[in-house]
Amino acid sequence: MAEPKVKYDRQLRIWGEQGQAALEKASICLLNCGPTGSETLKNLVLGGVGSITVVDGSKVEVGDLGNNFMVDESSVGESKAKCVCAFLQELNDVVKAKFIEDFPEELIETNPSFFSQFTLVIATQLVSDSMVKLDRICREANIILIFARSYGLMGFVRIGVKEHTVIESKPDHFLDDLRLNNPWPELTRFTETIDLNTTDAVVHKHTPYIIILVKIAEEWANTHGGNLPSTREEKRQFKDLIKSKMITIDEENYKEAMEASFKVFSPRGIGANLQKIIDDGGTEIDSNSSDFWVMVAALKEFIANEGGGETPLEGSIPDMTSSTELYVNLQKNYQAKAEADFLVMERRIGNLLKKIGRDPASISKTNIKSFSKNARKLAVCRYRLIEEEFNSPVQPELQKYLMDEDHGTAAGLYILLRAADRFAVNYNKFPGQFDGVMDEDISRLKTTAVGLLNDLGCNSSALSEDLINEMCRYGASELHAVAAFVGGVASQEVIKLITRQFIPMSGTFIFNGIDNKSQLLLL
Repeated sequence: MAEPKVKYDRQLRIWGEQGQAALEKASICLLNCGPTGSETLKNLVLGGVGSITVVDGSKVEVGDLGNNFMVDESSVGESKAKCVCAFLQELNDVVKAKFIEDFPEELIETNPSFFSQFTLVIATQLVSDSMVKLDRICREANIILIFARSYGLMGFVRIGVKEHTVIESKPDHFLDDLRLNNPWPELTRFTETIDLNTTDAVVHKHTPYIIILVKIAEEWANTHGGNLPSTREEKRQFKDLIKSKMITIDEENYKEAMEASFKVFSPRGIGANLQKIIDDGGTEIDSNSSDFWVMVAALKEFIANEGGGETPLEGSIPDMTSSTELYVNLQKNYQAKAEADFLVMERRIGNLLKKIGRDPASISKTNIKSFSKNARKLAVCRYRLIEEEFNSPVQPELQKYLMDEDHGTAAGLYILLRAADRFAVNYNKFPGQFDGVMDEDISRLKTTAVGLLNDLGCNSSALSEDLINEMCRYGASELHAVAAFVGGVASQEVIKLITRQFIPMSGTFIFNGIDNKSQLLLL
């Protein structure tokens, strides 16, 4: 058997050992193992989750052979859960796999406590009523839930969790934490030992841009009443000032300083996102507060006191043109400041834990260090109950989506999927599921969709006839190509939720396979 670190080498580079450990501890339950469920779980089994439980009461039929690679002819008549489970186990023998021959709808009705044993539940191909019930069950038990559904050429994914907090959000683009516009005393003292007017061409050429910018920003502030450049004209003049310090035109470090000058102009202090988290009611902590909110409460104190309006320093610097000696000394300066800030955070967190009657050492140094380093990038995601979204979506938003050129099809498909569920309750079948009554189903689905929109207080004129016809043509089929895509999206969200890295999607995800477009509806 391959050593796990070698086996998962590529993904470890994305979510690290902590992320992989979280996956390996996770216990996942899949409801319904048609193509959408099987494809979602396949990705997670290959990623090395701890254990999986497949729940499906149906038998493999001939029709399943056309859209699910995890069953074959010899499986016909057998338990679908058993066949899919055996196939998934073959993909990764480290994962503990078991199956339960039960219909998920029955479990939801008769045995809600069944779900509380899992880290996360992936509910696929459930109709609206069952989704609403399961969402309540999982919220009360504090279990992460994700819905995934393929319906003809459309896909639906929605996360169900009261609150999800992220420390390692790993944004694609984020400003380096260099404090060029607000240097701490030790950094200022260090830059004062360096003379930008040196006549030594080699030294001049190898002074890191951080030092150049701190010194020139100070020079600028001294002649501008302590202010840094703010207008376009001032920023241009600031760049000219950097340029004027160059001795020769090929000095890369000065070119880097000009390119990075915008880092001096960025506002001091914390961004709007972090401000919102710090102002959140979650910072009023008690003995039931999560580690995240205890650390945020400590961060709030740090920013107001030792931080002087700033978060703990991250402590890393990017590559730049520099002599080795200056770069290493600069790096040490940043690391020392980050370490000092971390120690303050550790002390404050210990004090707060004591205050709420918890062990002052109950949050590990590793977690505090990671929190301090990522303090500027924290994220808090909250999701409405799906019942609230279904019964009272944000009406102006929904109306806007329906009328909007970009979101119109996605919003139409969303409404029609819900109308199809309502149709199934009324007529005991999905629209277009059986031959010979297509015209009748089209008109019934239209009436149902118009009724649903009226209930939601929306104008039904935005629903296109073509889309209604298309929804009936789907006949509630699961197409493998759509299921594989939806399964890919769902499993990616599962990994974000379990590893608590990257930011999970915020609304209801609709895949429109007609135009090959994906949209998020915030309802």
